[in-house]
Amino acid sequence: MPVLGLGVWQVPAGAVARRAVLEAFKVGYRHVDTAKLYGNEADVGIAVRESGLARDDVFVTTKLWNSDHGTESALRAGRESLKRLGLDAIDLYLIHWPVPRLRGESWDALIRLKEDGVARSIGVSNYTVRHLEEMRKTSGVVPAVNQVEFNPFLFQRDLLEYCVAHGILLEAYSPLMKGRRLDDPTISGVAKAHGRTPAQIVLRWALQHDVAVIPKSVRPERIRENCRLFDFALSADQMRALDGLDERRHTSWNPDEIE
Repeated sequence: MPVLGLGVWQVPAGAVARRAVLEAFKVGYRHVDTAKLYGNEADVGIAVRESGLARDDVFVTTKLWNSDHGTESALRAGRESLKRLGLDAIDLYLIHWPVPRLRGESWDALIRLKEDGVARSIGVSNYTVRHLEEMRKTSGVVPAVNQVEFNPFLFQRDLLEYCVAHGILLEAYSPLMKGRRLDDPTISGVAKAHGRTPAQIVLRWALQHDVAVIPKSVRPERIRENCRLFDFALSADQMRALDGLDERRHTSWNPDEIE
């Protein structure tokens, strides 16, 4: 899975979504993250087909929404997502949220979807260490990916260490804190030292923690900016300074209280 992807949460369905994905492909992205909840799976699929890229060169993630948990519902939802995408398979299918009492059934359904070729790989989103431990004890299949909110102000070190220890790739949504803290003096100082933007510094910080990132934008200049991450590196001191910004602050939903 490419470690940089384009997130399309809250990207309007239709031409806006298709243009954003095509622009991302144009500048080098090869990974798009969508979900049933977002309502733009079909547009992602159209953009993949219109891009002219070989199918094997593009990685598409989508997700099982809360209302589709349970064995039969999850099986049906996975197949419906694939139909909307119009692709040969979903590259990565995630459980969007650890719905109590039903997530075990849903995980079993995702395993079947992988066995049936609907999804090439399967994983989860918004799972805490507790949820992952429950899965590890009840299933013989470890998720390939755990997609969570992760940024310098929500540096989930314990979760990252757990995922590394168990062979699970951690992937960051909202890696730019929805733009709310990019003017922080520590981030700005590191950006100035490298001649980069604060967004590039925050994304590079995640990559150097071996965390994949899926920044969202529909603006061509931002899509291009967020792609320029692989020709510089943060120093150990700069990484520690950014690590120290952690406030355990969620900008989205907080799964810590889910049973």
